[in-house]
Amino acid sequence: MFKPILRGALAATLLAGTALASNAAENFNRISTFHVIDNLPGDADAKESTVAEIITATEDGNTLVYTDSPGKRIGLIDITDTKAPKPAGTVALEGEPTSTVVANGIALVGVVTSKSKSEPSGHLAIVDLATKTVKATCDLGGQPDSLAKSPDGKFLAIAIENERDEEINEGAIPQLPGGALVSFAIQPDGSVDCASKTVIDVTGLAEIALTDPEPEFVDINDKNQVVLTLQENNYIVIADLGTGKVVNHFPAGTVDLDGIDVKKDGVIDLSGRLEKVAREPDGVQWIDATRFFTSNEGDWKGGSRGFSIFNIDGTLEYDSGTSLEYETVRLGHYPEKRNKKGNEPEGAEFATFGSDNLIFVGSERASLVGVYKDEGAGKAPTFLQALPGGIGPEGLLAIPARNLFVTAAENDLREDGLIGSVVTIYERSDAPAAYPTIVSADKNSKPIGWAALSGTVADAKEPSKLYAVIDSAQSIGRILTIDATKTPAVITDEMTVTKDGKPVENLDLEGIALASDGGFWLASEGNPEREKNKTQSSLVRVDAKGVVQEEIALPEALAAHATRFGFEGVTVTGSGADETVWVAVQREWKDDPKGFTKLLAYKPASKEWGAVHYPLDKAAKGWVGLSELTAVPGGLVAIERDNQIGRDAKIKKLTFISLDGVTPAPLGGDLPKVAKQDLYDLLPALQATNGYVLDKIESFALDVAGNGYAITDNDGVDDHSGETQFLRLDFDLPK
Repeated sequence: MFKPILRGALAATLLAGTALASNAAENFNRISTFHVIDNLPGDADAKESTVAEIITATEDGNTLVYTDSPGKRIGLIDITDTKAPKPAGTVALEGEPTSTVVANGIALVGVVTSKSKSEPSGHLAIVDLATKTVKATCDLGGQPDSLAKSPDGKFLAIAIENERDEEINEGAIPQLPGGALVSFAIQPDGSVDCASKTVIDVTGLAEIALTDPEPEFVDINDKNQVVLTLQENNYIVIADLGTGKVVNHFPAGTVDLDGIDVKKDGVIDLSGRLEKVAREPDGVQWIDATRFFTSNEGDWKGGSRGFSIFNIDGTLEYDSGTSLEYETVRLGHYPEKRNKKGNEPEGAEFATFGSDNLIFVGSERASLVGVYKDEGAGKAPTFLQALPGGIGPEGLLAIPARNLFVTAAENDLREDGLIGSVVTIYERSDAPAAYPTIVSADKNSKPIGWAALSGTVADAKEPSKLYAVIDSAQSIGRILTIDATKTPAVITDEMTVTKDGKPVENLDLEGIALASDGGFWLASEGNPEREKNKTQSSLVRVDAKGVVQEEIALPEALAAHATRFGFEGVTVTGSGADETVWVAVQREWKDDPKGFTKLLAYKPASKEWGAVHYPLDKAAKGWVGLSELTAVPGGLVAIERDNQIGRDAKIKKLTFISLDGVTPAPLGGDLPKVAKQDLYDLLPALQATNGYVLDKIESFALDVAGNGYAITDNDGVDDHSGETQFLRLDFDLPK
């Protein structure tokens, strides 16, 4: 039975699990999230796009400094209290900032002022953080990208990218003017003397586009040697800042990738192969005086979906191959729509925490940061954990002195009703890792692909065994088996919904229930409002192997009034002739009174439909609807939620509907209205992650031992952070 708790108290335990491959004594856990919109200047339009892209910190680690390119500013965040970051103001710039470092209270900022990509220009802004003023600027002669400060604080290196125009000749290079590497001497007060500018020529080195180097990212080791990636050229350059000379250069090489997804077909199929894929590295960081690693995003033709460790002499010491790609699949973060380049590793950071030398690899498209321990020259690094990094973690920053790691997620999706740009703070401690909360096991030596868990039901006999469905984020209907006895929960198996021996396409599975014959009832939502490929909500009965036994279309009395907000949850009450399949319709249809949606009742024995009306809460913003339906003793439990995210989220809850005395009415007439009772507020559990409240809490199941589970839907990592929260719930049902 459910365990009693105080009403309104947090009653969900977020799975405090570690990534399966991790044996680390210490882990990073998210402790706070800062919304960049909170630092918007008072005179700015709150609707304008504002982001945090590249991020750094003052020497004391108490203030974060980030670039906001669309806002033409840098922003400051006070993290004296790391669990309660505060806005600390902005500094307006005369262009778009691309990167920044801080030296002795001075922010050195690369600023783009280009009229066009064929006329690149930019300058270095020297910003006094105490007064929030631009003290001076130094002309850079081109468009800056990455900046790096030497460990001894004497040199600044800048990658002058002069970005190509992807609209010209399909983005092919060369596209002049070419880029360069620029350095300055940093003065004791943290500023630079513009006269110390040194231009290091990197043309004529790469095998690809000799005249058009595409500098992307820089880092400097303790010998004042800078490593520079030429991304589109698939090349790496080492230069000495003391002499201003190139000391080594070599191609980044290619990779053969076997067992990857290569088709944009809505199916995560790890059976494809790509040969001789150019790494095209983006982020780069020194590990020690002779080794560095690259994040191999690919920005033109390449992108090997992982990271590589090189020696300064050009020797490849390690390549991650498909391992990082598989972690994104395992955690439900794989961006299936990006199958040309997969998870696209972009960000890079390296730092020493205690005795551990740690490599951080940011996957922009999977919205994950992989954390690895460097085991030394000639050895493969050890995967420790993966961190949810907001949507598109562009900037990565380690602050070892405070045991902190920070990500800056550049995507501002508020215009679409989604989350804005956020800065996320993690702390390293001996606490177990709180993320991931659910992962997949291997099947046929590869992780089971999953995303967008949209409905769940518990096994009839075995405690903590669940079955879940995936919605239209994947084009083929599948049923997953989940073992909730483990931490994190584990997806142990999958089966495809088939008909006539072929996978069933165009299913938008939103609910699953146990059928009396040992199979399942599935609820497919459909969308009759689409201009093309209109579909209606439907019920599908499959056997225990996922083979379709029956497809039940909407009767005309329902179909005539249906909208795109269709079937969500499905559950079963009774048995034999009294067996009833209940279906929750998400929102009002055309024939419903405002504020009421339908609970449909289908009798398999007689094939009759009936319905009742369910009263929805009124939305403060957006809309409110149903997302799940589960039979419990005495009635039904529904998930009722608004469609809001983050701090705008107000309604995420379980309600109880007693079926005592309830008789569904025939369609076409007045429907009885059921009463609901608020059962459980899910908001505290969703807030307890120290991230932002996720929009879609879509699954609830109650197992035979009385354990409750709720799961969020990550929308297939489409305009979503990819984060899935698997919650264990502990509460009492009404008596």
